[in-house]
Amino acid sequence: MQKAGAFLLFLCLLLAQGPFGFAQEKEPGIEEEVPVEPDWDMYIPSLYSRGDKTVSISLGLIFPLALVNQGKTLSMQMIPIGGTGNIMFNYFLDSRFFLGGEAGLMFIGTQRKNTFLAYPFGFRGGYQFILGRFEFPLALSIGFAPQHYLDEKYFGMYIKPAVSAFFRLTPDWSFGATTQGWWIPQWPKEKDKAVDGYFIDVTLSARFHF
Repeated sequence: MQKAGAFLLFLCLLLAQGPFGFAQEKEPGIEEEVPVEPDWDMYIPSLYSRGDKTVSISLGLIFPLALVNQGKTLSMQMIPIGGTGNIMFNYFLDSRFFLGGEAGLMFIGTQRKNTFLAYPFGFRGGYQFILGRFEFPLALSIGFAPQHYLDEKYFGMYIKPAVSAFFRLTPDWSFGATTQGWWIPQWPKEKDKAVDGYFIDVTLSARFHF
């Protein structure tokens, strides 16, 4: 009788812990699943959202296209190639549209070994197309451009449309190239001295995302 009671007690204990014991057992050759983080190759445009920001630095060459006075193209004494650089800030309103600002420098020499300088700073806005890890911002900048040539100084405006192509190398960095058209007018009181300057640049750009 005592043996039967002991056997029943052992059986009850075995049944009571059975579900927990079996839950901890693993079949041979099956490893526990580990959460997998999304791979960077799965980058999608929704990575951008309102409040995202970028800062880019660009350096490159600028080419004078034409100087126009009262509808007539002037003979340019400028050297065909100059230099330019700028820093730009963008604030994204959503995954595509952005607003920001910029500041930079451009210089072009003349055949008489003088230098024309301009220091543009202003506002910019644009729209960005995204294709995988390639990003194509289109932007328009409007601002002011203090200018200096020999002893003459002029404080004018400028307008620059821009097209860029970037490759998003990491979540924080993208690299690419930018080309911009420049319109820099000089409109003094003497209309015969008014000049509209047209330029185009090509720069290499590095962009930090945060």
